[in-house]
Amino acid sequence: MDDLEKAILISFDESGAVDSALKAQAVGYCQQIKETPSICSICIERLCFSKLVQVQFWCLQCLHEVLRVRYSSMGPEEKSFIRKSVFSLACYESIDDKNLVRVLDGPAFIKNKLAQVMVTLICFEYPMIWPSVFVDFLSNLSKGVVVIDMFCRVLNALDEEVISLDYPRSQEEVAIAGQIKDAMRQQCISQVVRAWYDILLMYRNSDPDLCCSVLDSMRRYVSWIDIGLIANDAFVGLLFELMLVSGFPDQLRGAAAGCIHAVAAKRMDPKAKLTLLQSLQIRKVFGLVAEDNDSELVSSVSSLLTGYSTEVLECSKRLNSEDGKAVSTELLNEVLPSVFYVMQNCEIDETFSIVQFLSGYVGTLKSLAPLTETQSLHVGQILDVIRSQIRFDPAYRNNLDMLDKTGKEEEDRMAEFRKDLFVLLRSVGRVAPDATQLFIRNSLASAVASNGDVNVEEIEAALSLLYAFGESLSDETMKTGNGLLGELIPMLLSTKFPCHNNRLVALIYLETVTRYMKFFQENTQYIPLVLSAFLDERGIHHPNRNVSRRASYLFMRIVKLLKAKLVPYIETILQSLQDTVAQFTTIYAVSKELSGCEDGSHIFEAIGLLIGMEDVPLEKQSEYLTALLTPLCQQVEALLLNAKAQNPEESPAKITNIQQIIMAINALSKGFSERLVTASRPAIGLMFKQVD
Repeated sequence: MDDLEKAILISFDESGAVDSALKAQAVGYCQQIKETPSICSICIERLCFSKLVQVQFWCLQCLHEVLRVRYSSMGPEEKSFIRKSVFSLACYESIDDKNLVRVLDGPAFIKNKLAQVMVTLICFEYPMIWPSVFVDFLSNLSKGVVVIDMFCRVLNALDEEVISLDYPRSQEEVAIAGQIKDAMRQQCISQVVRAWYDILLMYRNSDPDLCCSVLDSMRRYVSWIDIGLIANDAFVGLLFELMLVSGFPDQLRGAAAGCIHAVAAKRMDPKAKLTLLQSLQIRKVFGLVAEDNDSELVSSVSSLLTGYSTEVLECSKRLNSEDGKAVSTELLNEVLPSVFYVMQNCEIDETFSIVQFLSGYVGTLKSLAPLTETQSLHVGQILDVIRSQIRFDPAYRNNLDMLDKTGKEEEDRMAEFRKDLFVLLRSVGRVAPDATQLFIRNSLASAVASNGDVNVEEIEAALSLLYAFGESLSDETMKTGNGLLGELIPMLLSTKFPCHNNRLVALIYLETVTRYMKFFQENTQYIPLVLSAFLDERGIHHPNRNVSRRASYLFMRIVKLLKAKLVPYIETILQSLQDTVAQFTTIYAVSKELSGCEDGSHIFEAIGLLIGMEDVPLEKQSEYLTALLTPLCQQVEALLLNAKAQNPEESPAKITNIQQIIMAINALSKGFSERLVTASRPAIGLMFKQVD
């Protein structure tokens, strides 16, 4: 081991056992060697003799950097030496008779770094200086697996480093990529595709990992090569065989699905594209999604089905001919049941893509009236998908109810996850309002009839559907309660779910009642039911403090909207709230989770709005206000009188208590207009001044 190798090993050391000064010295020495004119020869020599992977990596990394920086200043002989040496390494050949080490025998990261060096040379030299690089490589594939694997790594690195538009590229890089693709199309891509086919045929039973590498390369290149090279009976037939034969590993079958997906996603004229999609006979893979629901294969097939469906839908949008639209509709009708099955039964990563596709599909239905029987069936299945996807996992039930750290994370995750699903629900609601309302009615009825303790998540999902649907309704529709709304809202109000003590169920129930509060403006006969929902154990008297405080805020909003219509119920409301009012002003500490906009003071604002109306007689108004203000003021006076006698430890709690009372009085005063307390009923204003 010479000094360079020692320095490389020390510079790569991560154990902490090497002295920092020595490590810095080693790094400096390596940098010094890197700057010598003969560095490329030094690196290639080490690659021929050193078995140390750290040394191999450093040499390849050094070659990569030097080529990028110094290539233009190199002489023809040096370029030729590097070209021949690097290509020999990539083809498992000896650079000279003394070559004792083969880089391709090393680990994957060494081979990937060698592929990166090859790609750097290709960028500089192909096709003008080194036009035969790919043809030369193809002639070496007969050496077997190790060279085929390296060829795939070079193709993949070329895609990642130069061609793929998944990464930002400069204009110069785009130009180089275009030059390489044009030359490959003209010179060798048909031979590359033929090699792919032959390798898959030869190694499908003996080396599935190698076949996966070939399919990965192929998937990347489909987007820009002549699609006819792949989309033919022989190659597509082979890909379907790899995908459908159960004896092959899932990874190989999934890789084949990825290639079919790439073929389906190929950009082309919509008419030709539709013909291509029709020729794929995608129905052959429908049975695969019913295998192991959370397998890698099902995930790949799900991605294929989603991508295929999206492409068919896009063709349908772009084609104006009746024949084109008929074929598109037929293909969609064929694939959609499998898409729905995947969404409802499989653990996949394609949920977002499928929701985006379904949103696009529903969008195309807007111009179709009336819907066909099949389209109506699809609408129902989409609603089923939405309901199944928005359900919480029962495994998190206790976490969500207690709202611990895990529960909070799951609630936040689901809130984000549901956004697109609820957008889809509203789109369906606009396309098929009657069907959507009927679905929600049936979901709610099923939830009502279910065993609440077992189906907490089903009940929460049904209520969430009704809540989200309300966003798509106009104020007029909401007020009149057209369609099934006139049945849905009373059903909601009259229901006491067995699991109403569950935090999530209680919250979405109250939010949903509030969402439809405009309905009660016109349908005042339901006001007693609304009040019961908020004043009993479903709302303000719920055992969970989070729920009761939220109920106080929502009740205040209800009061603001209904105001005068609540005058006949003021006595009932105040009696129901007596314990809540007393409790608010005697709690010595405010929970951090409940502080801020939902601190509980909204119940006083709601009371203020109720008794502050001019519809309430002055005598009654004075009576109500006195009953509220007198005990509050007496509490403050008592606390202040006892301030000197109390223990220092009690001071913070007593101060908090006084702040609570002041907050309550302030909230109460918000319900009284300035005109009422100064002009029409100054006696009321005087009562508030006396408090000050």
